[in-house]
Amino acid sequence: MNAVKPDVTHAAVGVILRENGLVLLGERPIGKAWAGYWEFPGGKIEAGETPENALKRELHEELGITVTTLYPWLTRSFDYAAKYDTEGQLEAPAKTVKLHFFIVTEWQGEPLGMEKQVLSWQNPEKLTVTPMLPANTPILTALSLPAIYAITNLSELGEDLFFKRLKIALDNGLMMIQVREKQLSNDDLQLFVERLAEVSAPYEAKIFLNSSSLDESELDLSHLDINFTQALHVTGLHFTAQALMQLSQKPIGMLCGASCHNHQELAQAEALGLDYVLLSPVQATLSHTDAAPLGWDNFRDLIADYSLPVYALGGMQAPDIHTARLHGAHGIAMQRGIW
Repeated sequence: MNAVKPDVTHAAVGVILRENGLVLLGERPIGKAWAGYWEFPGGKIEAGETPENALKRELHEELGITVTTLYPWLTRSFDYAAKYDTEGQLEAPAKTVKLHFFIVTEWQGEPLGMEKQVLSWQNPEKLTVTPMLPANTPILTALSLPAIYAITNLSELGEDLFFKRLKIALDNGLMMIQVREKQLSNDDLQLFVERLAEVSAPYEAKIFLNSSSLDESELDLSHLDINFTQALHVTGLHFTAQALMQLSQKPIGMLCGASCHNHQELAQAEALGLDYVLLSPVQATLSHTDAAPLGWDNFRDLIADYSLPVYALGGMQAPDIHTARLHGAHGIAMQRGIW
């Protein structure tokens, strides 16, 4: 573990995830700072502890469960301003916290409020509890992104076969699709996206349009807004690495991701506050035969302490999801393996 700065509180946080997508939240009890606010369970990392061991200890103390499977996920810093009560008395001092998030998928025991906190299983996209602790709020957007991300492959499959396989993939749980079809004219692209959106609508799948499918030289990508994506029947935009480095701000009101291959591009996506990134190529891929694969160790090192959800791309197959998560990935992206 990296040396802990004295002015930063390091904490391990668990996103306890059921197979149906629900996550466990707890309400901070009376007597604690920010009482009444909801949060993901976890706590302070003690001297000499790794974040993983700290989380296992905290979840046992706080919920009475024994964690058996967890994956490293995001690391986010948050500055809390001083909080005062209605009489002007200091309730919680200003502080900076560095939160080490883990996805917990298996545990022994049923979670109980061992510290008198109220617990609730929640859909991250449709919370019925409020307010959320400020540092935890951005995590809900990340949790709305599924672990499997498909990239269209119309050019190789042809339209009839692509839509047959799309239907199979949707029936099998696919919830996120990127349109990357540079060969299509504007009119053909519009027709393709409209059909894709129509087929995907009953499944509520998210659709992203790759910026390479647009005329980037004619559009100010930084100043596009939600009206643009709504007109195209997509959820958001995915930027090429080149487009990413030219962005001055994240487009307003939409989900946005980007392709990254190195520290510089990852840092740019983070600075812009994008919603996710693809990091590639992890393994050899037919799409970029001239690119040297990162390998899993380099992939893990590149995203250590990274704050955005990262999809591993390049030579991925469905069984690679476990390996990807062990190396800090949110999930995997596939252009051929998914179809």
